[in-house]
Amino acid sequence: MSRRPRPLKIFVPSRGQYDNVGDIILRRQLLTWLRPLGTLHTYVGQAPAGYAEGLELAPQDVRYASFAAWYRAALFAALTGRAVYAFKPGEIQLTMAGMKEHLSVLPLVALCRLRGGRVVRVGSGSRNFAPLPRLLMAPSVAASQFTAWRDADTAAYIGRGSVMPDLAFGEGSPAEALERGTRDRLVVSLRSDRPMPADAWFAGLREYADRAGLGITVISQVTRDRQRSAEVAARLHAELFDWDGTDPAAHEAALRRLYARTLLVVSDRLHVLIAALTEGAAPSAAVRGGSEKIERHFAAAGFTGVSAAVEGLKAPAIAALLEQAVQQRPATLAALAAARAELQEVREAMVEVVAGEQPALAGATV
Repeated sequence: MSRRPRPLKIFVPSRGQYDNVGDIILRRQLLTWLRPLGTLHTYVGQAPAGYAEGLELAPQDVRYASFAAWYRAALFAALTGRAVYAFKPGEIQLTMAGMKEHLSVLPLVALCRLRGGRVVRVGSGSRNFAPLPRLLMAPSVAASQFTAWRDADTAAYIGRGSVMPDLAFGEGSPAEALERGTRDRLVVSLRSDRPMPADAWFAGLREYADRAGLGITVISQVTRDRQRSAEVAARLHAELFDWDGTDPAAHEAALRRLYARTLLVVSDRLHVLIAALTEGAAPSAAVRGGSEKIERHFAAAGFTGVSAAVEGLKAPAIAALLEQAVQQRPATLAALAAARAELQEVREAMVEVVAGEQPALAGATV
């Protein structure tokens, strides 16, 4: 009688910026993809209360506060040949600090590959494109048997792997729920590390909101943006949806309830736009000089024209850009449905590699 193979042990670093709901969304989606394939072993670090709940960790998931303990467990599992290593999704800062995961896990992924395990990389993208970090990252990329980046520029820069929509497009409400209910809010969120927009931008938002009969709510989906959110709310005479960083799971749930009432979201934060879109809001990055990052990440998911440069425009022209984003909402929701279908295809292809149902070739793409 043949023995059944031992179950897979899947190791995923899930520590992120604890004050950033977008990090939770990305990691949760990947964990959801991987959970049916084996036992999840996830490193969360010294996470605050509500972080694990935000990730929706299950009772059977093994969580680690210590990186050393998690790494040791991964090495032992790799020796058995039943280990899977999944690189964390999200933005890769190609600096020495940002390269920490890609360099520190090289012994682990090498052992995993040597013993017949699997290594996958799904839903990450580069923040910068310098040549030296690319060389340093090359070994970990070569070790990945399945690689899909969340934007075309990163795929071209690395020279290996395919392109997929950002994992966050897979979250949120189902398509049939996105057209239901009253949408009476315009949501605004600005990064704290960028200059404040010009007076015309504030006047344009107020002009459009008044014309469309929308109340304005300024939110913080990232705690670092609290002070900027307060300043923007004061300038717009708008409602402030503050967050002190506690209980990120509860804050995300409250944000999603707000997004389900939102007709238009205006932000220069990628995952504010995506999270609101997945609850049915029309997204617009009509902020200052636009956002190359937002444009390329939305383009990878089949969206165009989300970002718009508004510097030098007067209030009526800015209001017209916002109205155009709302008019395009039906096409935007259709693109969301297509992006979600594409994500399902990526998921199925990744599952085939992890489960060993197709040859695991170094650098295999979707």
